[in-house]
Formats: sequence, C-alpha cells, structure tokens
Amino acid sequence: MPTIQMTTLPHPDHRSGPPLLRETLGTVLRGLRGETGRTLRDVADAARVSPGYLSEIERGRKEASSELLASISGALDVSLGEILIRAAFEVSPPGTVSPHCTDSSKGTDSSPGSVSPREPVLAA
Repeated sequence: MPTIQMTTLPHPDHRSGPPLLRETLGTVLRGLRGETGRTLRDVADAARVSPGYLSEIERGRKEASSELLASISGALDVSLGEILIRAAFEVSPPGTVSPHCTDSSKGTDSSPGSVSPREPVLAA
C-alpha cells in the first residue's frame, strides 16, 4: 500500500484569502517533481507538454486540463488521486481535513498520512 507524506508546501502570498486551486496544484506538482529529483524538461517530455507550459502550471499561472493533469501524473508516476488529495490537504484550513483511507478489501483503516489506492476519503 503506497504511503503519502503530507507536508505543508509554501503558497504564493500575493493576496489575502485562500490560494487558487491552480496555484495549489502547481505547488503540489512541483513538490512531487522535486521529491523524485526529476528535471522540468524530463517531466515535460514524458507528459508531452512544453517545458515552458509545465513551468507556468507549476507556478500557478496556467490552469491544467484534466487530461493534462492525468498526463503529468503519469509522467511523475503518481496517481491523479494522490495529486488531488495533496491539493485538498493544502487548501483546507489547519485541523479541518486529515488524510484518511479505508481499505475495503481488509475492512481496516489506514493510519493518517498513508493513503490506500482503494477508497480515499478526506475526513473532516
């Protein structure tokens, strides 16, 4: 069962209020790329997108379509669900959302911070 480490990533702080989803997704994507030590060009080539456009997405300047997010997640070798769970964790006020999953094949809950690919649930 894959384990996801939840860490708070820095958000651009150029305005008040919650970060935009595109900024959060970009921060998550850049963080995942950094965790794997891959270059922008390497991931862009694997996702079949230009490095410049991927950079714009990572900086929260461009919206990524669902198809492009799927392509980038494949290039990073992570599920789209993992990206969305990390983004949800980042945009939620502290203490309101904790990563939580139920493994329906075993009828057991996984510990907070680890995510089963079966039934991800964000518990409030």
